[in-house]
Amino acid sequence: MAEKKFPSGFLWGAATASYQVEGGIENTDWAQAARDGKVPPCGSACEHYTRFENDFDIAKSLGHNFHRFSVEWARIEPEEGRFDEREVEHYRNVLRALRVRGLEPSVTMWHFTLPLWFSETGGFERSDSPKIFARYCAYVAGKLGDQCTHFTTINEPMVYAGKGFWEGLWPPFRENILRHLHVVSALAAAHRAAYKAMKKVRPEIQVGVTKHNIFFESNSNPFNIVLHVFIDWFWNHRFLQLIYGHQDFIGLNHYHHKKFGTTPRERAAAVRSDMGWELHPASLYHSLIALKRYGLPVYVSENGLADAVDSRRTEFIKNAVRSVHRAISEGVPVKGYCYWSLLDNYEWASGYGPRFGLVEIDYATQERRIRKSAYVYKQICERNALLD
Repeated sequence: MAEKKFPSGFLWGAATASYQVEGGIENTDWAQAARDGKVPPCGSACEHYTRFENDFDIAKSLGHNFHRFSVEWARIEPEEGRFDEREVEHYRNVLRALRVRGLEPSVTMWHFTLPLWFSETGGFERSDSPKIFARYCAYVAGKLGDQCTHFTTINEPMVYAGKGFWEGLWPPFRENILRHLHVVSALAAAHRAAYKAMKKVRPEIQVGVTKHNIFFESNSNPFNIVLHVFIDWFWNHRFLQLIYGHQDFIGLNHYHHKKFGTTPRERAAAVRSDMGWELHPASLYHSLIALKRYGLPVYVSENGLADAVDSRRTEFIKNAVRSVHRAISEGVPVKGYCYWSLLDNYEWASGYGPRFGLVEIDYATQERRIRKSAYVYKQICERNALLD
């Protein structure tokens, strides 16, 4: 049987986010929320800020040729309009470290945490938030664009708006549907403004967004069918339509499947991660197929599971890779796959309990231990092909 290969130049890697791994970031809305006792403290995290070269050595040893990470807005612009050149140089060093190891970088400008000066003056509810965000993004693109050509502006805008302004579980802890709708529109405007500003200073770079999409489906009940169609549009496609014409690619973050009208038997039979999230083998495929309509290159920018004992991660990765290969064979221009995450990390309101990493972190000693599933993923990366 012929080996099922991926296209030449396909990118394989893993992702991280600054606040979740770097440690020592205290001038953000999340750090303030921790001081207020509303979320778990982050503290030193994985000390990735000082250990990034060692962590990239691990990624290289695991066959990766791609790495997505975020720069920390609060480090780069600690006060409104004042940019810290030392922090910019730090991230330039991060990019150099990736390049020298043969890892193609992807930089995310904003991954949930806001500088205190911005959050305390209204954040994305400020009328001038698109202008402020675009200024920051253009500055970073100008400084880092010679070392990186692949940028995303916003990580998971619907998750940020939903958790912060619908459920009220994340900063700024508001439960208000009107504010939620306003913030989604503001984020779309911020992305459009940032896209234009970044392309103005670096016309050669590629700019997109990382969008968390869910695979929704329903049973044959007419009400559930209508609900499925509406929620699918509202969550998966509305934001992408709001930024139409202002992205060069789509970054897909995928973790969830939701069927309207599930039976008790179906719910009981579902296999779940340590977070309680259903592991649905074909859901990534369906989410990729749904993006085909946009005619843009797609990168799987996040896809992973919490699995502390590493009992399900190997099969999860194999299923994910099968989904990507199938989507490519059906015409979806998928260019890369990033597992979430390279390292165990701070999982937002869940703290340090969930373990998503290919690499296990002992938070007491900062020792890194590569999980067995990471070596299976290594075989896929190095062969650029399905294993079976």
